[in-house]
Amino acid sequence: MPNENNFQHDELSRKSPGDRLRTAELTPGALSESPAWFDAMAQYGAQLAQAGVRAIVLLHGSIVGTDVFGMQRLDEVGGLKRGYSRGVSGVDALLAAMREGGNGIPPLSGGLTIPLSHDEATKKVLDAQVGDAGNFTAAYTALLEQALNKNLTTPIPCVRLLWSSAHHHVGRAIAAVQLLNDLRTLCEQHHLAAGNRILLLAHGQAGLVAALASNLLCPSPITGRPKLFHLLTTAPQTGHADAASLIQRIEPLLNAGTLLNSAHLDIVTLGTPVRYGWDPSGIGRLLHVVNHRNLRTDGKTWLSKMELPQVTMEMPIAWGGDYVQELAVAGSDAVPASEAVKAVNKAVWELLEPYDGFERWLECARRAVRFPTDGQCLLADYKDCTGSTNIREHYYGHAAYTRLNAMLFNTAEIVRSLYSTQ
Repeated sequence: MPNENNFQHDELSRKSPGDRLRTAELTPGALSESPAWFDAMAQYGAQLAQAGVRAIVLLHGSIVGTDVFGMQRLDEVGGLKRGYSRGVSGVDALLAAMREGGNGIPPLSGGLTIPLSHDEATKKVLDAQVGDAGNFTAAYTALLEQALNKNLTTPIPCVRLLWSSAHHHVGRAIAAVQLLNDLRTLCEQHHLAAGNRILLLAHGQAGLVAALASNLLCPSPITGRPKLFHLLTTAPQTGHADAASLIQRIEPLLNAGTLLNSAHLDIVTLGTPVRYGWDPSGIGRLLHVVNHRNLRTDGKTWLSKMELPQVTMEMPIAWGGDYVQELAVAGSDAVPASEAVKAVNKAVWELLEPYDGFERWLECARRAVRFPTDGQCLLADYKDCTGSTNIREHYYGHAAYTRLNAMLFNTAEIVRSLYSTQ
């Protein structure tokens, strides 16, 4: 996407990413937390520090209880009650497999509801319910910090941020504002400045939050920023962060180009659906990682395989990789709880995403795009397809990125892609 992208949607290009693309496989290596493992992590920590990384932020939501495939919106515009199939074999079965209550993904426990609160009590409930499945646990965050900083005189803090997991445009936009506020606080607390880098890892739709943040960080006075801020200040407060007060803090800093105090923001997305366009002008380096196993026979190995009715049989064992990344595309979404928020969401929708309705969703899903137009791309086989149909073991290929056993692999690939001097 162009500099000054101004919230344009990604073009969903099926062309090969060319030299932007690499592939990798999670292979058995040093046992997690063994001396060899700690030594390897410490070496990568030294490389990150040498590259100027002074803080790492882990941004995530929840797979469970959040309509992760976005079926609520598809049902709202039609669903099985309207006979979506229209002669397309396998569509009804696919929608049934994606729908809450039928997809095997449990509801939230502990009385949690969406939007999630970014507090320790909520994070403890998530850690207890789902462990490290699509969730940067407290144990993961602490171990990452310990391992990377083993030999560093100036430690790299690792910060865990939980976003609301409200999978609609208003929810993601407010989360982007919250993220920028948190990054500003991080810069102030650790005195970050020119020459310093923040490394943000964003799982799933948290990557869409980061994409919106990249547009807000555009150093030019784009027209979309005040429009979006105006819409968000009118959004009713229904458990989300107080958008108006956050905007009041960050908008002058964004207009002046000083929010990050001249530090660079590097972003790694993990299993993020291709939707919002990125604006590279206000961020540093960008990498997209997708859990992927090639099932195609046409040589286009960089695309997923979206063929009906076969996809419905492939999903329960995560045969082709991450099916949430593949299917939670434009046209899908959760539905806001109140009519007032729905009205604001529609206005934000019109600014951010030109697609709506079942036909447009199916069109986007069939494009089978794994990567957006901007950034480095990594197709990674996390080896989470074991033949098991127990959804909680892989959550349709969307859980692998945050597993403790993938920490060394992820760190190695991030350093190799973004910070290698070779």
